[in-house]
Amino acid sequence: MASGFFAVLDDVAALLDDVAAMSKIATKKTAGILGDDLAVNAEKASGFVSKRELPVLWAISKGSLLNKIIILPIAFLLSAFLPWAVTVVLVLGGLYLAFEGAEKIYEFFVPHAKAHIPTQAEAPSKSDILELEKAKIKSAIVTDFILSVEIVIIALGTVLDQPLATQIAVVSVVALIATVGVYGIVALIVRMDEFGASLINLTESDNSISDYIGRFFVNALPKVIKALSVIGTIALLLVAGGIFVHNLDFLHGIFPTIPSIIVEFVIGLLAGFLMLLFYKGVKKVFKKK
Repeated sequence: MASGFFAVLDDVAALLDDVAAMSKIATKKTAGILGDDLAVNAEKASGFVSKRELPVLWAISKGSLLNKIIILPIAFLLSAFLPWAVTVVLVLGGLYLAFEGAEKIYEFFVPHAKAHIPTQAEAPSKSDILELEKAKIKSAIVTDFILSVEIVIIALGTVLDQPLATQIAVVSVVALIATVGVYGIVALIVRMDEFGASLINLTESDNSISDYIGRFFVNALPKVIKALSVIGTIALLLVAGGIFVHNLDFLHGIFPTIPSIIVEFVIGLLAGFLMLLFYKGVKKVFKKK
């Protein structure tokens, strides 16, 4: 009886070890999307009145958690009954990632007209501000849903050869990290300027150490968000290229003498611009109709 109990404990310990090891691998695989998720949500959660930043972020976080609750069971059902569909969804997700990365690069280098905002426009009412806030929250949750699908599928793709219990545990851990970790960091980022302002107001002296540190945090916030956007774009193309190289047979071992990171980035970039051309072509056709 005792030996059976300890055998169960040994099995549980082995399972936990496997889950910890596989979770580490899966988190590394999804790091690019987590970086993009971080950049996107930091941008969407900023720009509000100081006292509304955290409530808005909390609303987005709850929406993100609901997204994971919807996505996870569907992903596990696919893994159990249609495992080949996971690879298909993975490649489709890679195409979306590549498209998103290429689109960001295109928009950076190709100038486009900006909407003219009248200087004499009336200040928005409280109801207008609340509607705008709701719209931004909804937009953030929709974006999070797309990124969450990719995170879950990529994480699942790393453990497809494992037992279902391990798959459920590993992917659930990664999904939790994607919600708690990302939005926890976003909360710290969007409050950087508030923390800096508190340091500036800490003393009456104009050139104290706290003033210098405070001004550093206030000035750093827009630069941090911009840097995250650049890093996230590069990571998107790398992750997309990695998906194609590892899941499409004709790309296995292509250009073996070139470092894999360069190959994956170039493949992701090429796929992204092909998807961008396709998107613009379809958009032009429908616009003519």
